[in-house]
Amino acid sequence: MAMADENSSSSSIHIIYTEQPPNNEEPKAYHIGILASVLGSEAAAKEALAYSYTNSASGFSAKLTPQQVALLSKDPRVLQVLPNRKMELHSGKNKAIGMLH
Repeated sequence: MAMADENSSSSSIHIIYTEQPPNNEEPKAYHIGILASVLGSEAAAKEALAYSYTNSASGFSAKLTPQQVALLSKDPRVLQVLPNRKMELHSGKNKAIGMLH
């Protein structure tokens, strides 16, 4: 894959779901390998990696530009790429919130 230009746009955290690592490969190493294919080096991949998910799903979160997201989305090992979103929890103080009808 071609290396994406890191300075072309601002970057933000994305969550990337991947296939399970093959042949008992260590998940974090697998995730870094996928990132390195887009970022151009293992060092750049390690710097961009925010977290490696290994328990209930295979994937990672990383700081990426829109161009890097587009390249990563084309990798056959990648199932889905989603932007990280901040969610707010609602308390039980407002009785209308959370009521089922």
